[in-house]
Amino acid sequence: MAYSEGQVLAGGLAHIPILVAIFGLTQTFFLRSNSEKELTEKKKSIETKQSQTKETPRKASHADVPVNTYKPRAPFLGEVLENYTLLKDGAIGRVQHITFDLKGGDPKLQYIEGQSIGIIPAGEDAKGKPHKLRLYSIASTRHGDNYQGHTVSLCVRQLQYEKDGKTINGVCSTYLCDISPGEKVKITGPVGKEMLLPADEDANIIMLATGTGIAPMRAYLRRMFEPTEREKNGWNFRGKAWLFMGAPKTANLLYDEDFEHYKSKFPDNLKYTKAISREQKNKKGGRMYIQDKVLEHADELFELIENPKTHIYLCGLKGMEPGIDEAMTTAAAAKGLKWSELRPQLKKAGRWHVETY
Repeated sequence: MAYSEGQVLAGGLAHIPILVAIFGLTQTFFLRSNSEKELTEKKKSIETKQSQTKETPRKASHADVPVNTYKPRAPFLGEVLENYTLLKDGAIGRVQHITFDLKGGDPKLQYIEGQSIGIIPAGEDAKGKPHKLRLYSIASTRHGDNYQGHTVSLCVRQLQYEKDGKTINGVCSTYLCDISPGEKVKITGPVGKEMLLPADEDANIIMLATGTGIAPMRAYLRRMFEPTEREKNGWNFRGKAWLFMGAPKTANLLYDEDFEHYKSKFPDNLKYTKAISREQKNKKGGRMYIQDKVLEHADELFELIENPKTHIYLCGLKGMEPGIDEAMTTAAAAKGLKWSELRPQLKKAGRWHVETY
């Protein structure tokens, strides 16, 4: 997932979520019945929810999260270890998995799941100046794909668009998609604290991703379910994880085999729901998008959301946000809730995490 230099300068990835009590949210939900019997039962439920909230560990400080170890004026030179396609035959576009070697850095370039790194493309722009960096969400865990702790991987889609009848290729995405093993790349960062996983091993993680927005989700799922990761990280996930993945065609599903494998090995902890727009139909007969899948599973989703241990992560094209909001609004209304009020409360509680471009 990439960001423009404008977004980088705006510091849009430097949000620091603040964990606060969410008793008001559960109270709003449970005090809706006029029945005296239901009121009694729901008041008991409120007390239970309040107790759960108080007992939930406070969010760990982000003070020790590495940020800007390497800056644009003095980037780290990382060697390309591999660059291969993530798409199957018949897919649309071009998406590559690219891994860089981080050995030799002083200081060492370290990162954690949910962060991003900057890439400065080689060459100069039309004005003869060095290209500005672009940010990409990291697709690997802190231990790297080889579990040795000295690599970082990206999931990059080549940007292409039409202008004045010509096909324009994105500068940095094309540079990365074309790069060969052995070449050196200027890397900055890491940056970002918005998309970090909670420290609670019993947390529930709902993930909504489209396209290369799957990058941080891939890192989360590897951390949760890869056997070697579980041995190394001293963090054994025991909660519920639910991935909603959107793609235009089955051939465009990224890391699909890995996610299916995790689901087969951890059926009680992982659900994997796919929305394939050009192959599936929604209930209205139109194309199937993530928001349609959210509506299909609204009851189960909101049962999870009512749990103060549940976090929601949204990553991908910015255009997906209105559809998700609409679906959440409809689903919340069916439960007697207002999404326009609920979402800010989730955000304030550090449970709603969004990274779109």
